[in-house]
Amino acid sequence: MSEVRTLVDPTSERSPTLRERVPRLASLEGRTVGLLDISKARGDVFLDQLEQGLRRRGAQVERYTKPTFTKPAPIDLRHEISVKCDAVVEALAD
Repeated sequence: MSEVRTLVDPTSERSPTLRERVPRLASLEGRTVGLLDISKARGDVFLDQLEQGLRRRGAQVERYTKPTFTKPAPIDLRHEISVKCDAVVEALAD
């Protein structure tokens, strides 16, 4: 049985853009994972723990921080992450 899932885009687009899913990485060994802190309270605590686990699995880790959680990341920050990282984790915490 296949389950239909609806993904909601938090950027408030009026007409959502359809995007193809990117295949999962086979391994984190030698890959660069970007950790994006969106500047909400305690997001860094989550990312600190995640970074330790990723490094134990052989990943390189790059840390990034959005100037504010109320707006999308600036285009230059998104570009930097896209060219330097193989995968990204965005920290959401409250």
